Amino acid sequence: MILLRLSPSHSQYPNTVSHCNSSKVGRLVGMVCTSDMEQKQKEPFREASEEVSREFKTLIDSQHLDSLKQMQNLILGRLQDSNAVLSHFNEYSENCFAEVSGDFSRNTKVLKSMKTDLDYVFLKLRSMKSRILSTYPDAFPNDLERRVLDCRPDLETPH
Repeated sequence: MILLRLSPSHSQYPNTVSHCNSSKVGRLVGMVCTSDMEQKQKEPFREASEEVSREFKTLIDSQHLDSLKQMQNLILGRLQDSNAVLSHFNEYSENCFAEVSGDFSRNTKVLKSMKTDLDYVFLKLRSMKSRILSTYPDAFPNDLERRVLDCRPDLETPH
């Protein structure tokens, strides 16, 4: 037989002391005792933290704390407004992109085909120029004269 006593504060109740053979009750009482011990261990920490908070309250003026809270709430409101504006802008941008994405892809295809066509035209012009130069060497001005006559940038060479 095991004699169990739950806690000293419950000794005024007659049913707190009992004789029992059950191991379940023993485990229950062990858990109750462990939680009482944990509370007793936590109490000094709680008292210390309350003392520290009281000391901090004396160090800082309550008006300053109120003004800090007010500023933080103001900043929070501004950030929430900014987030709302950015969300709206993102939705608007997404809708605009959906509207013009077809045009972009179509225009991109047109530009690529135009580049291919222009490359072909320039290739033909170069070959014609080389044939003319082979037949008539003086038909085109030399490099020095060409630079003076033609001041346009060369679009074929990368910069």
